[in-house]
Amino acid sequence: MEHMEMAAGLRANTVAILRELAAAADLKPGRLLVIGASTSEVAGRRIGTSGALEVAEQLLAGVREVQQEYGFDAVFQCCEHLNRALVLERAVLEGLGLKEVGAVPVPKAGGSMAAAAFRSMKEPCLAETVEAHAGLDIGETLIGMHLRRVAVPFRPSLRYIGKARVNAAFTRPPLIGGERAVYRLELQEEYTQA
Repeated sequence: MEHMEMAAGLRANTVAILRELAAAADLKPGRLLVIGASTSEVAGRRIGTSGALEVAEQLLAGVREVQQEYGFDAVFQCCEHLNRALVLERAVLEGLGLKEVGAVPVPKAGGSMAAAAFRSMKEPCLAETVEAHAGLDIGETLIGMHLRRVAVPFRPSLRYIGKARVNAAFTRPPLIGGERAVYRLELQEEYTQA
């Protein structure tokens, strides 16, 4: 009974956090979300020591639920043993023109989350790197290398999934210009009348 309640809680917390991030980041079709997750950390262990596919499947179910609502594409970061490559659908890889790399993630080389994601996809493959619009980091797995510039930290109302600390971010385009630059169209008249 306790295991089932924990599993339901993992999925529910993932959904709650990801819905908040999706709204803040304006995740929609054509947008990319990178997810890094340590199932060891979720279970209260040190990262990389006791991965669990059952935990990964619950996290993945939560991601898929929100993904269906918003329509964004999700990619899943592997661990350092696969150079933090990303699991994604081949259609996404080809649509973005990303560089493919070859491996099949397993819990001990890639991580349980990447392994579960790979097995859940229609035509899975790995990309060397991406530039995602937003990211969800469950267990401090360091996803920043796969975010676009400029990353904006996002603090969800829930800060833990299981025992793992959660960090998130979304990105915005770099602001260019100087003191005369306008960044929102509705402010344009204010500047042209001066």
